Amino acid sequence: MVKDNTSHSNLKHAVAKGFLWGGMSNAVCQLLGLFFGIFMARILTPNDYAPIGMLAIFSAIAGSLQDSGFVAAIANRKEVGHDDYNAVFWFNILISLFMYGVLYMCAPFIADFFNTPMLVDLSRYNFLGFVVAGFGIAPSAYLFRELKVKQKSIALILSIAISGSVGVVMALLLDEELKPWGIATQSIVYVLVRTVVCWYFTPWRPSFKVNFYPLKYLFAFSYRLLITNIFQRFNWNIFSFILGKFHPRDVGNYTKSAEWFNMGSEVVNGMVNAVAQPMLAKVVDDNERQLHVFRKMVRFTAFVAFPLMLGLSLVSRELIVIVITEKWLESARMLQILAVWGAFMPVQSMLTNLLVSRGCSRVFMWCTIVQGLLTLSILLAVHSYGICLMLVVYCVFNALWLFVWHHFVQKEIPVTLPMFLRDILPSALVAAVVMFITGSVTEAFIDNNYLLLIARVAIAAMLYVATAYIMRSEELHEIICFLFKRKEKQV
Repeated sequence: MVKDNTSHSNLKHAVAKGFLWGGMSNAVCQLLGLFFGIFMARILTPNDYAPIGMLAIFSAIAGSLQDSGFVAAIANRKEVGHDDYNAVFWFNILISLFMYGVLYMCAPFIADFFNTPMLVDLSRYNFLGFVVAGFGIAPSAYLFRELKVKQKSIALILSIAISGSVGVVMALLLDEELKPWGIATQSIVYVLVRTVVCWYFTPWRPSFKVNFYPLKYLFAFSYRLLITNIFQRFNWNIFSFILGKFHPRDVGNYTKSAEWFNMGSEVVNGMVNAVAQPMLAKVVDDNERQLHVFRKMVRFTAFVAFPLMLGLSLVSRELIVIVITEKWLESARMLQILAVWGAFMPVQSMLTNLLVSRGCSRVFMWCTIVQGLLTLSILLAVHSYGICLMLVVYCVFNALWLFVWHHFVQKEIPVTLPMFLRDILPSALVAAVVMFITGSVTEAFIDNNYLLLIARVAIAAMLYVATAYIMRSEELHEIICFLFKRKEKQV
């Protein structure tokens, strides 16, 4: 009994530490990205970002094929040895070279599809990042499996800092027609630095004695995740694809709004993905314990995600106008809509991570495929009405799809719909009410954008924390304990 209590306490500590450390490090990464993004956006225009935005969906799909789901497969394998990592390492190098060759030959067709001739050479240069990334899959899988959140965060911070510096310098020095090449160079440098740092923190090293036999077992788990990841990334990048074909003038603004949206959502979504799947996999043999861990993670995720992303929606206009000027005002309107969906994204990640930890890759795959195909169909049906309606429809549909994910999760662990709603609705409702009150009060009395931004952030933060304190939020208590190194009370 003592051993079980100790194990439970250790697991609880690992969950809290992984979430909080991962969350803070992700916040640092996003602040760095924001810092460099401000410089880039002030120097560049929406037209400079449009060509890279058109290539986003091809980069996303190729990235999924490159990973092949092996990172998740290794994380869920009970025992992993040298041969497993070695097989993944060499396989990913081969598949990366193959994918680059295919995309190199497809470059003229991509340029013709978007009616943008410059994409022939630009895409061939931009896709070099796949070859570099192929060397980083195995060490990334090692750090992920071993819950090395700190080490992965350092890799992210360094890659953002160095690649951001390169991007700013190139944006300043390159001629106008070469600006998109600077953006592509920034992404390649990012992948290169991240790969090198991951290798530095990984004690495992490859050998030339290659045995691909472990791939048979890994692929049996990962092939469904591979298909799933392709559809997931297609779903996430579908806007740049449709806009590039039907509304090319909106691609640059959407790309920038998506960039800012990702910076905000990654603070929460990054920490969820860093610890959720490996943590849930460690308790997969104990349904009651996994239910407890899952619900705790969902509550913490909702507690952080809803105020952060609804707050981003509240201040999107002032933030964009102040930081990157009014030339990006259209992207602020897009960001305002996207951020509402961003509050639900980490909750969806928790549901899908639970399914993966339970080995439900078939359910994960088919559910994602149907979601992606329905999203594509709906967006094609409404694209003629403009991007704002497309974004609203996209966000509403994906938020409602949470109930589909919950339906399949409930088949694995006894988390009923009332339980699930009790875990997320308090934070969602409190955050929504706080943002509504804050927006109404500040809009009526403040005209200056700078004062409006500061006031909205300060008032919303104080109201949310005060409400959580009055409601005796366990999540707020654990954050305070972590920050001030106080001893946690037992649950």
